[in-house]
Amino acid sequence: MTDLADNRLQARNDMAWAIAVGGIGIVLFAALLTFAWQFAATLFLLFAGMLLGVALNAMTTLLGRLTALPHALRLAIVCLAMAGVLSGIVFLGGTTIAQQATVLSNTIKSQLGNVKEFLEQRGVDTSYLDFTNAAGEAKPDGTAVTTTTTPPAASQSHGIPGAGALASSGGAIISQTLKVLLGTVSVVGNFFIVLFLGLAFAAQPSIYRAGLLFIAPAKYRAQATVVVDRIGETLERWLIAQIITMTAVFLVTWIGLAIIGIPSSFILGIQAGLLAFIPTVGAILGGLIVVLASLATGWIAALSAFILFLGVHALESYVLTPIIQRQALDIPPATLFAFQILLGVVFGIWGLALALPLMAIAKVMIDHFKAEDQAPAQTPAPSSVPQLS
Repeated sequence: MTDLADNRLQARNDMAWAIAVGGIGIVLFAALLTFAWQFAATLFLLFAGMLLGVALNAMTTLLGRLTALPHALRLAIVCLAMAGVLSGIVFLGGTTIAQQATVLSNTIKSQLGNVKEFLEQRGVDTSYLDFTNAAGEAKPDGTAVTTTTTPPAASQSHGIPGAGALASSGGAIISQTLKVLLGTVSVVGNFFIVLFLGLAFAAQPSIYRAGLLFIAPAKYRAQATVVVDRIGETLERWLIAQIITMTAVFLVTWIGLAIIGIPSSFILGIQAGLLAFIPTVGAILGGLIVVLASLATGWIAALSAFILFLGVHALESYVLTPIIQRQALDIPPATLFAFQILLGVVFGIWGLALALPLMAIAKVMIDHFKAEDQAPAQTPAPSSVPQLS
């Protein structure tokens, strides 16, 4: 009877311990989710900096295959080469890019207005669509029409505005100015944060790797080392392949649109190359922008641009991705697209842009633990059948 009572007491203690541990785990998981939800933008910013560091380290490693220079010197060469390319684009084509960006913006606004008018003529309610801005409305030829509205009080009186009107106008101007300044500071600040983190990660990758592994418990450190190394290798291969793909999409789109005779072909090529970083969704957005910008030139040009978009998409999906990225990622398209839409709806542009590398990290971890679970099952059991001599 004493043994039975002891067993029951031990079972109760084990159950209480399991409930306590499970409750603590649930609370910690909920706290982690809350933290990630509240600081999602900051976490995505840090992850973008880490990706830049991985890309710089991958290019530094590739340069190390050609020369035996120290890591720091190779990283400096890679950074100087990238800065030189960007500076050349800005200084040699900065004016062209600015002009083409203005023309492209006006053209797209004009085409969206035409689409709205087309839908209204066919009885479709478009009151919830507003393609005009406060500065003016674009003409079909790409030029802007400045519309000014005179307040009723101003049209009736030519006297000096009252104190209330001056205070209201001054407050609106200051408010808009502060919004522009804060937006600019935020964008520039985020850019430098990502740049600094990328350079810091790429300068001393071994230190951050050792620090990350030190967080893992000692008995799981060997498994954590394997997972971290596989994640790093996967992201490096994918980023190098993605850079090659983006460059190819940019060149083919730019040259093809220039041959067709589409204005702003250079800036359209740049946006197509940048949007190629986002699989599926980026290609659709890039093609939509190209077709809308080409409608102002004529239906033949728009059809030619659409055919060019299909060709570029086929080149990216059926040639570049299978050849360049076949060793990098192997994620089903439907799974990736659903994950992109989910993160895009929940977290906005950050979630949409970084969905694929996050999915890659999750896939590496799932594959690792799946292989560990299958390894014991595949080990043949010793045969109990006696052997005939």
